Amino acid sequence: MNDLLENAKEFIESGEDNIKKERYNVSVADFFKAIAVLCDYLIYKNIKTLPKNHLDRFNLLKAYFPEIYSVVSPMFRRYTESYNQRMTKQDAIKFENYAHELRNFVSSKEKV
Repeated sequence: MNDLLENAKEFIESGEDNIKKERYNVSVADFFKAIAVLCDYLIYKNIKTLPKNHLDRFNLLKAYFPEIYSVVSPMFRRYTESYNQRMTKQDAIKFENYAHELRNFVSSKEKV
């Protein structure tokens, strides 16, 4: 499970680097990947299963972490728009902020 946290850290660092280089689409993708990995970590810690795909992840989030689901679900829609639309710096920062928020939430759960 530490691999998940290391992967999330790597995606966050990459996202931050891509913001500095003004590559906002890639930054949004990196941060969303970090968010997805952190969600998977929370799911695994609570119910000992890893989601098989996005649909499985969202169903598990909705059932066990509805407050996180309510934020991540609309972010997923925006992330998929990055495939064919240009993202802005504001988009990237929004994803960055939530990735950090979720990482802090995961860290606080670890200390309990």
